[in-house]
Amino acid sequence: MVQLANKTVLDRYLRLEIPDQKCQAMYVWVDGSGENLRSKTRTLSFIPKAPEELPIWNFDGSSTGQAEGSNSDVYLHPVALYRDPFRLGNNKLVLCETYKYNKKPTDTNHRYRCTEVMTRAASQHPWFGMEQEYTLLDVDKHPLGWPKNGYPGPQGPYYCGVGASKVYGRDVVEAHYRACLYTGINISGTNAEVMPAQWEFQVGPCEGINMGDDLWMARYLLHRVAEDFGIVVTLDPKPIPGDWNGAGMHTNFSTAAMRAPNGITAIETAIEKLGKVHSEHIRAYDPHGGKDNERRLTGLHETSSIHDFSAGVANRGASIRIPRGVAEEKTGYLEDRRPSSNADPYVVSERLVRTICLDES
Repeated sequence: MVQLANKTVLDRYLRLEIPDQKCQAMYVWVDGSGENLRSKTRTLSFIPKAPEELPIWNFDGSSTGQAEGSNSDVYLHPVALYRDPFRLGNNKLVLCETYKYNKKPTDTNHRYRCTEVMTRAASQHPWFGMEQEYTLLDVDKHPLGWPKNGYPGPQGPYYCGVGASKVYGRDVVEAHYRACLYTGINISGTNAEVMPAQWEFQVGPCEGINMGDDLWMARYLLHRVAEDFGIVVTLDPKPIPGDWNGAGMHTNFSTAAMRAPNGITAIETAIEKLGKVHSEHIRAYDPHGGKDNERRLTGLHETSSIHDFSAGVANRGASIRIPRGVAEEKTGYLEDRRPSSNADPYVVSERLVRTICLDES
Protein backbone atom coordinates (compact mmCIF):
# COMPACT_ATOMS: atom_id res chain seq x y z
CA MET A 1 0.00 0.00 0.00
CA VAL A 2 1.36 3.42 -0.93
CA GLN A 3 1.75 5.68 2.09
CA LEU A 4 0.45 9.17 1.36
CA ALA A 5 2.83 12.04 2.08
CA ASN A 6 2.26 14.02 5.28
CA LYS A 7 1.97 17.61 4.05
CA THR A 8 2.25 18.98 7.58
CA VAL A 9 5.66 17.35 8.02
CA LEU A 10 6.74 18.56 4.56
CA ASP A 11 5.76 22.13 5.43
CA ARG A 12 8.19 22.05 8.36
CA TYR A 13 11.08 21.49 5.97
CA LEU A 14 9.85 24.00 3.41
CA ARG A 15 10.02 26.67 6.11
CA LEU A 16 13.76 26.13 6.57
CA GLU A 17 15.74 29.18 5.49
CA ILE A 18 17.85 29.02 2.34
CA PRO A 19 21.27 30.77 2.46
CA ASP A 20 21.36 34.26 0.97
CA GLN A 21 21.80 34.46 -2.80
CA LYS A 22 20.78 30.86 -3.33
CA CYS A 23 17.52 29.61 -4.77
CA GLN A 24 15.91 26.54 -6.29
CA ALA A 25 14.97 26.75 -9.96
CA MET A 26 12.44 24.22 -11.28
CA TYR A 27 13.00 23.76 -15.03
CA VAL A 28 9.73 22.82 -16.81
CA TRP A 29 9.37 21.53 -20.37
CA VAL A 30 6.99 19.79 -22.80
CA ASP A 31 8.02 16.17 -23.39
CA GLY A 32 7.96 14.03 -26.53
CA SER A 33 4.22 13.42 -26.32
CA GLY A 34 3.52 17.08 -27.04
CA GLU A 35 0.96 16.93 -24.23
CA ASN A 36 2.73 16.10 -20.97
CA LEU A 37 5.08 18.23 -18.92
CA ARG A 38 8.27 17.25 -17.11
CA SER A 39 10.34 19.13 -14.54
CA LYS A 40 13.50 18.95 -12.47
CA THR A 41 15.28 21.29 -10.07
CA ARG A 42 18.74 22.79 -9.71
CA THR A 43 20.32 25.13 -7.18
CA LEU A 44 21.42 28.58 -8.32
CA SER A 45 23.95 30.73 -6.49
CA PHE A 46 22.09 33.91 -7.47
CA ILE A 47 18.52 35.16 -7.71
CA PRO A 48 17.61 35.39 -11.42
CA LYS A 49 15.63 38.36 -12.69
CA ALA A 50 15.24 37.23 -16.32
CA PRO A 51 15.37 33.87 -18.15
CA GLU A 52 18.46 34.98 -20.09
CA GLU A 53 20.45 34.89 -16.84
CA LEU A 54 19.78 31.18 -16.28
CA PRO A 55 22.16 28.46 -17.47
CA ILE A 56 21.27 26.02 -20.24
CA TRP A 57 20.75 22.57 -18.73
CA ASN A 58 20.14 19.07 -20.11
CA PHE A 59 18.21 15.89 -19.40
CA ASP A 60 17.87 12.27 -20.55
CA GLY A 61 15.72 12.60 -23.66
CA SER A 62 15.51 8.82 -24.08
CA SER A 63 13.24 8.76 -21.02
CA THR A 64 10.89 11.47 -22.32
CA GLY A 65 10.46 10.36 -25.95
CA GLN A 66 12.81 13.04 -27.26
CA ALA A 67 16.05 11.18 -28.01
CA GLU A 68 17.60 7.74 -28.43
CA GLY A 69 19.51 6.08 -25.62
CA SER A 70 22.74 6.10 -27.62
CA ASN A 71 22.60 9.90 -27.96
CA SER A 72 20.27 10.94 -25.17
CA ASP A 73 21.23 14.47 -24.11
CA VAL A 74 18.54 17.06 -24.81
CA TYR A 75 19.13 20.69 -23.85
CA LEU A 76 16.87 23.00 -21.85
CA HIS A 77 16.92 26.65 -22.89
CA PRO A 78 15.16 28.91 -20.34
CA VAL A 79 12.61 31.21 -21.99
CA ALA A 80 10.21 32.39 -19.25
CA LEU A 81 10.55 32.94 -15.52
CA TYR A 82 7.84 32.66 -12.85
CA ARG A 83 7.63 32.83 -9.07
CA ASP A 84 7.39 29.39 -7.41
CA PRO A 85 4.09 29.02 -5.49
CA PHE A 86 5.18 25.74 -3.90
CA ARG A 87 8.60 26.60 -2.48
CA LEU A 88 7.90 30.35 -2.15
CA GLY A 89 10.67 32.82 -1.31
CA ASN A 90 13.09 33.61 -4.12
CA ASN A 91 12.60 30.21 -5.76
CA LYS A 92 11.60 30.10 -9.43
CA LEU A 93 9.75 28.11 -12.05
CA VAL A 94 11.54 28.17 -15.40
CA LEU A 95 9.74 27.37 -18.65
CA CYS A 96 12.17 25.93 -21.20
CA GLU A 97 12.45 25.11 -24.88
CA THR A 98 14.05 21.78 -25.79
CA TYR A 99 16.89 21.32 -28.29
CA LYS A 100 18.59 18.24 -29.75
CA TYR A 101 22.30 17.42 -29.67
CA ASN A 102 22.72 19.22 -33.01
CA LYS A 103 21.20 22.43 -31.54
CA LYS A 104 17.99 22.06 -33.57
CA PRO A 105 14.59 22.24 -31.80
CA THR A 106 13.03 18.93 -30.80
CA ASP A 107 9.91 17.76 -32.63
CA THR A 108 7.62 19.01 -29.85
CA ASN A 109 9.36 22.36 -29.39
CA HIS A 110 6.61 24.31 -31.15
CA ARG A 111 7.55 27.50 -29.33
CA TYR A 112 10.59 27.97 -31.56
CA ARG A 113 8.53 28.37 -34.72
CA CYS A 114 5.72 30.23 -32.95
CA THR A 115 8.17 32.89 -31.75
CA GLU A 116 9.33 33.54 -35.31
CA VAL A 117 5.73 33.95 -36.52
CA MET A 118 4.79 36.26 -33.64
CA THR A 119 7.80 38.43 -34.37
CA ARG A 120 6.76 38.83 -37.99
CA ALA A 121 3.21 39.80 -36.97
CA ALA A 122 4.18 42.00 -34.03
CA SER A 123 3.03 45.23 -35.69
CA GLN A 124 -0.55 43.86 -35.77
CA HIS A 125 -0.51 43.22 -32.01
CA PRO A 126 -2.25 39.80 -31.92
CA TRP A 127 -4.02 39.21 -28.64
CA PHE A 128 -5.22 35.84 -27.37
CA GLY A 129 -7.42 34.57 -24.58
CA MET A 130 -7.61 30.80 -24.14
CA GLU A 131 -10.28 28.89 -22.21
CA GLN A 132 -8.71 25.72 -20.87
CA GLU A 133 -11.25 23.02 -20.05
CA TYR A 134 -10.22 19.92 -18.07
CA THR A 135 -11.68 17.05 -16.07
CA LEU A 136 -10.76 15.93 -12.55
CA LEU A 137 -10.39 12.20 -11.88
CA ASP A 138 -9.78 9.97 -8.89
CA VAL A 139 -6.47 8.11 -8.93
CA ASP A 140 -8.39 5.16 -10.41
CA LYS A 141 -9.13 7.45 -13.43
CA HIS A 142 -12.86 7.57 -12.59
CA PRO A 143 -14.39 11.09 -12.78
CA LEU A 144 -14.15 12.77 -9.40
CA GLY A 145 -17.39 12.58 -7.42
CA TRP A 146 -19.16 10.26 -9.87
CA PRO A 147 -20.82 7.07 -8.54
CA LYS A 148 -18.38 4.18 -8.86
CA ASN A 149 -20.99 1.91 -10.42
CA GLY A 150 -23.08 4.33 -12.42
CA TYR A 151 -23.50 7.89 -13.58
CA PRO A 152 -24.55 11.17 -12.00
CA GLY A 153 -27.77 12.88 -13.02
CA PRO A 154 -27.93 14.34 -16.55
CA GLN A 155 -26.20 17.57 -17.47
CA GLY A 156 -27.92 20.79 -16.55
CA PRO A 157 -27.32 21.72 -12.90
CA TYR A 158 -23.50 21.52 -12.94
CA TYR A 159 -22.45 24.49 -15.12
CA CYS A 160 -21.35 27.30 -12.76
CA GLY A 161 -23.08 25.27 -10.05
CA VAL A 162 -22.81 25.41 -6.29
CA GLY A 163 -23.36 22.72 -3.67
CA ALA A 164 -21.82 19.35 -2.84
CA SER A 165 -24.21 17.48 -5.14
CA LYS A 166 -23.30 19.62 -8.16
CA VAL A 167 -19.64 20.58 -7.80
CA TYR A 168 -16.66 18.27 -7.34
CA GLY A 169 -13.06 19.38 -6.77
CA ARG A 170 -13.45 23.08 -5.99
CA ASP A 171 -10.45 22.97 -3.61
CA VAL A 172 -8.18 22.13 -6.54
CA VAL A 173 -9.67 24.94 -8.61
CA GLU A 174 -9.26 27.58 -5.91
CA ALA A 175 -5.71 26.50 -5.08
CA HIS A 176 -4.74 26.53 -8.76
CA TYR A 177 -6.25 30.00 -9.26
CA ARG A 178 -4.22 31.45 -6.39
CA ALA A 179 -1.05 29.68 -7.53
CA CYS A 180 -1.40 31.19 -11.02
CA LEU A 181 -1.92 34.69 -9.61
CA TYR A 182 1.12 34.27 -7.37
CA THR A 183 3.40 33.18 -10.20
CA GLY A 184 2.44 36.11 -12.44
CA ILE A 185 0.39 34.11 -14.96
CA ASN A 186 -2.32 36.30 -16.49
CA ILE A 187 -5.21 34.09 -15.37
CA SER A 188 -8.50 35.90 -15.84
CA GLY A 189 -11.17 33.57 -14.44
CA THR A 190 -12.53 30.10 -13.77
CA ASN A 191 -15.86 28.27 -13.66
CA ALA A 192 -17.44 24.83 -13.28
CA GLU A 193 -18.35 23.37 -16.66
CA VAL A 194 -21.33 21.47 -18.10
CA MET A 195 -20.19 17.94 -17.23
CA PRO A 196 -19.76 17.21 -13.49
CA ALA A 197 -16.07 17.21 -12.44
CA GLN A 198 -15.25 19.29 -15.53
CA TRP A 199 -13.82 22.78 -15.03
CA GLU A 200 -12.38 25.64 -17.02
CA PHE A 201 -9.88 28.41 -16.40
CA GLN A 202 -9.13 31.31 -18.71
CA VAL A 203 -5.76 32.89 -19.44
CA GLY A 204 -5.44 36.22 -21.21
CA PRO A 205 -5.51 38.60 -22.81
CA CYS A 206 -1.91 37.85 -23.73
CA GLU A 207 0.01 39.22 -26.69
CA GLY A 208 2.13 37.07 -28.97
CA ILE A 209 4.29 34.32 -27.50
CA ASN A 210 3.20 35.12 -23.94
CA MET A 211 -0.06 33.26 -24.58
CA GLY A 212 1.59 29.88 -25.00
CA ASP A 213 4.07 30.51 -22.18
CA ASP A 214 1.40 31.38 -19.64
CA LEU A 215 -0.96 28.56 -20.64
CA TRP A 216 1.69 25.85 -20.53
CA MET A 217 2.86 27.02 -17.10
CA ALA A 218 -0.77 27.21 -15.91
CA ARG A 219 -1.19 23.59 -17.01
CA TYR A 220 1.91 22.62 -15.07
CA LEU A 221 0.54 24.31 -11.96
CA LEU A 222 -2.80 22.54 -12.41
CA HIS A 223 -1.21 19.09 -12.49
CA ARG A 224 1.11 19.97 -9.60
CA VAL A 225 -1.68 21.37 -7.40
CA ALA A 226 -3.94 18.38 -8.12
CA GLU A 227 -1.05 16.10 -7.15
CA ASP A 228 -1.08 17.65 -3.68
CA PHE A 229 -4.75 16.72 -3.35
CA GLY A 230 -4.27 13.18 -4.67
CA ILE A 231 -6.37 14.01 -7.75
CA VAL A 232 -5.61 13.41 -11.43
CA VAL A 233 -6.19 15.97 -14.20
CA THR A 234 -7.00 14.90 -17.76
CA LEU A 235 -7.05 17.17 -20.80
CA ASP A 236 -8.67 14.48 -22.95
CA PRO A 237 -11.19 16.23 -25.23
CA LYS A 238 -13.83 13.52 -24.73
CA PRO A 239 -13.03 11.75 -21.45
CA ILE A 240 -16.48 10.17 -21.08
CA PRO A 241 -18.27 8.79 -24.19
CA GLY A 242 -21.98 9.35 -24.66
CA ASP A 243 -24.26 12.22 -23.76
CA TRP A 244 -21.65 14.25 -21.96
CA ASN A 245 -19.87 17.43 -23.04
CA GLY A 246 -16.30 17.17 -24.24
CA ALA A 247 -13.47 19.54 -23.34
CA GLY A 248 -12.00 22.22 -25.56
CA MET A 249 -9.60 25.12 -25.54
CA HIS A 250 -11.74 27.85 -27.08
CA THR A 251 -9.42 30.56 -28.34
CA ASN A 252 -10.37 34.22 -28.43
CA PHE A 253 -8.35 36.23 -30.94
CA SER A 254 -8.04 39.82 -32.06
CA THR A 255 -5.67 42.20 -33.80
CA ALA A 256 -5.33 45.94 -33.38
CA ALA A 257 -7.55 46.37 -36.47
CA MET A 258 -10.30 44.23 -34.92
CA ARG A 259 -10.19 46.21 -31.69
CA ALA A 260 -10.41 49.55 -33.52
CA PRO A 261 -13.72 51.32 -34.32
CA ASN A 262 -15.66 49.35 -36.95
CA GLY A 263 -13.26 46.44 -36.38
CA ILE A 264 -16.09 44.08 -37.33
CA THR A 265 -14.91 44.44 -40.92
CA ALA A 266 -11.51 43.00 -39.98
CA ILE A 267 -13.23 40.25 -37.98
CA GLU A 268 -15.38 39.24 -40.95
CA THR A 269 -12.31 39.23 -43.22
CA ALA A 270 -10.50 36.98 -40.72
CA ILE A 271 -13.44 34.54 -40.64
CA GLU A 272 -13.43 34.36 -44.43
CA LYS A 273 -9.73 33.48 -44.36
CA LEU A 274 -10.28 30.83 -41.69
CA GLY A 275 -13.02 29.19 -43.74
CA LYS A 276 -10.63 28.63 -46.65
CA VAL A 277 -8.17 26.61 -44.55
CA HIS A 278 -10.52 24.76 -42.19
CA SER A 279 -8.85 21.37 -42.66
CA GLU A 280 -5.37 22.80 -41.98
CA HIS A 281 -6.59 24.26 -38.70
CA ILE A 282 -8.30 21.02 -37.68
CA ARG A 283 -4.99 19.18 -38.15
CA ALA A 284 -3.25 21.77 -35.95
CA TYR A 285 -5.89 21.84 -33.24
CA ASP A 286 -4.98 18.64 -31.40
CA PRO A 287 -1.68 16.75 -30.97
CA HIS A 288 -2.79 13.89 -33.24
CA GLY A 289 -3.71 15.72 -36.42
CA GLY A 290 -7.44 15.93 -35.69
CA LYS A 291 -8.00 12.38 -34.40
CA ASP A 292 -8.70 13.55 -30.84
CA ASN A 293 -11.14 16.21 -32.03
CA GLU A 294 -13.08 13.65 -34.08
CA ARG A 295 -14.49 12.35 -30.80
CA ARG A 296 -15.48 15.85 -29.68
CA LEU A 297 -16.49 17.90 -32.74
CA THR A 298 -19.65 15.99 -33.61
CA GLY A 299 -22.11 18.84 -34.01
CA LEU A 300 -23.58 17.99 -30.58
CA HIS A 301 -22.81 19.22 -27.06
CA GLU A 302 -22.05 22.82 -28.06
CA THR A 303 -19.69 21.90 -30.92
CA SER A 304 -19.66 22.25 -34.67
CA SER A 305 -19.04 19.27 -36.96
CA ILE A 306 -15.36 18.61 -37.60
CA HIS A 307 -16.16 18.34 -41.32
CA ASP A 308 -17.87 21.71 -41.76
CA PHE A 309 -16.83 25.31 -41.22
CA SER A 310 -19.41 27.73 -39.83
CA ALA A 311 -19.62 31.08 -38.09
CA GLY A 312 -22.37 32.91 -36.24
CA VAL A 313 -23.23 35.53 -33.66
CA ALA A 314 -23.53 34.05 -30.14
CA ASN A 315 -23.70 30.55 -31.69
CA ARG A 316 -21.88 27.95 -29.57
CA GLY A 317 -22.58 25.34 -32.22
CA ALA A 318 -20.44 27.18 -34.79
CA SER A 319 -16.76 26.84 -35.61
CA ILE A 320 -16.29 30.57 -35.04
CA ARG A 321 -18.47 32.53 -32.62
CA ILE A 322 -18.82 36.30 -32.73
CA PRO A 323 -19.92 37.38 -29.24
CA ARG A 324 -23.20 39.30 -29.15
CA GLY A 325 -21.53 42.37 -27.68
CA VAL A 326 -18.93 42.42 -30.44
CA ALA A 327 -21.63 42.29 -33.13
CA GLU A 328 -23.53 45.13 -31.49
CA GLU A 329 -20.50 47.36 -30.86
CA LYS A 330 -18.87 46.38 -34.18
CA THR A 331 -15.46 46.00 -32.55
CA GLY A 332 -13.63 43.37 -30.51
CA TYR A 333 -12.64 39.78 -31.20
CA LEU A 334 -13.69 36.36 -32.49
CA GLU A 335 -13.79 33.02 -30.70
CA ASP A 336 -12.42 29.91 -32.43
CA ARG A 337 -14.22 27.01 -30.76
CA ARG A 338 -12.42 24.22 -32.60
CA PRO A 339 -9.15 23.70 -30.61
CA SER A 340 -9.23 20.63 -28.36
CA SER A 341 -8.42 20.77 -24.66
CA ASN A 342 -5.09 19.01 -25.23
CA ALA A 343 -4.01 21.24 -28.13
CA ASP A 344 -0.63 22.96 -27.98
CA PRO A 345 -1.27 26.70 -27.45
CA TYR A 346 1.87 27.54 -29.43
CA VAL A 347 0.54 25.63 -32.44
CA VAL A 348 -2.96 27.10 -32.17
CA SER A 349 -1.78 30.69 -31.80
CA GLU A 350 0.79 30.29 -34.57
CA ARG A 351 -1.81 28.83 -36.95
CA LEU A 352 -4.24 31.70 -36.30
CA VAL A 353 -1.58 34.33 -36.90
CA ARG A 354 -0.32 32.65 -40.07
CA THR A 355 -3.83 32.55 -41.52
CA ILE A 356 -5.23 35.88 -40.36
CA CYS A 357 -2.20 38.17 -40.08
CA LEU A 358 0.34 36.73 -42.55
CA ASP A 359 -2.04 35.26 -45.16
CA GLU A 360 -0.18 31.93 -45.13
CA SER A 361 -2.02 28.67 -45.74
